[in-house]
Amino acid sequence: MVSVIIAPDSFKGTATAPEAARLLGEGVRSVIRDADITLAPMADGGEGTAATFGGETVTLPTTDAAGRLTEASYVFDAAGKTAYIDIAAASGLPAVADDPVPTSGDTYGTGVLIADAQTRGAERIVLCLGGSATVDAGTGILVALGANPHNEQGLGLRKGGGQLGELAGFDTAQLNIPAAAVEWVLLTDVTAPVTGPQGAAHVFGPQKGASPEEVALLDAALAHTCDILDVDPATPGYGAAGAVPVSIHWLSTMLHGSDSFVHVLPGAPVVADALGLPEAIPQADLVITGEGAFDDQSRTGKVVGTVAELVAGTPATLAVAAGRMDADPGDGVIAAELGDGGVDKQLFDAGARIAADYLRISTAQG
Repeated sequence: MVSVIIAPDSFKGTATAPEAARLLGEGVRSVIRDADITLAPMADGGEGTAATFGGETVTLPTTDAAGRLTEASYVFDAAGKTAYIDIAAASGLPAVADDPVPTSGDTYGTGVLIADAQTRGAERIVLCLGGSATVDAGTGILVALGANPHNEQGLGLRKGGGQLGELAGFDTAQLNIPAAAVEWVLLTDVTAPVTGPQGAAHVFGPQKGASPEEVALLDAALAHTCDILDVDPATPGYGAAGAVPVSIHWLSTMLHGSDSFVHVLPGAPVVADALGLPEAIPQADLVITGEGAFDDQSRTGKVVGTVAELVAGTPATLAVAAGRMDADPGDGVIAAELGDGGVDKQLFDAGARIAADYLRISTAQG
């Protein structure tokens, strides 16, 4: 019996990771009827990451990046006293895509989810930092937890990263200390610093609707915020999600005296560990991963690269399905570029082609 693990990322805009895994699996089974298939949909810290962890789904009213009332969900593992929260759930780009808010949007809605999780018993917040619509350095989260930004005159700042150039400090008289004092695990698929050409504003600001003038404004505001909060703007990963780690670092350090309660980690390996892939992959015959576009960045902290690293050195054969193959996946890797038709057919056909190629290779080798 052929043992198959299917661990794709989402195919953004076309299929979620669970949908992609299911369809690829159906394609494999159409060729290898008795295959032992394990579906392990992956994520790398972006939208959908929280759902890869086990626990109860909690849904509650909150606000989106523009401050409008919405609903958002997170996953709460009561036994582990851990909440898994996608920043995109409340503060994501799709909700404001028609009217972006790069300078005025904030992460307050995410802070509401964090506060709620703590009331349910969460002592650890795993915050998944992909897909945000904001560049507010996480100050909206601070406001939701009772730390309010003010200028030199003591007046409160309007929300959004565009105002942070006036930041003088935070009023913490109403701080929700239990929520602020949790352990923070920040999952990201980028190593971007806060400021500069590779920073939050310059790289991700345009994706969030920022004009060149707004990018310059936000970059300067983030630099000022780091100065006020005593955070090194060159710290790798601290530019993720509009520099959310900046506020979390300051908040936790203020309460604990160090940053020992803040962990910025690459998302894909953490998800892979949670799914048991490091133990399962060496026992598999075929491992299939995939994403919307395979390119030179796919092996640098993304899902495909993480799965490829786990397969390396094992007897398993690696296969990659992608909407576009813009780079060579390497020797011995089965590549399947999606073809024509609806996404369901494309992924099913890709799974079938991978299975046929695997049988051909294994027969030739053995």
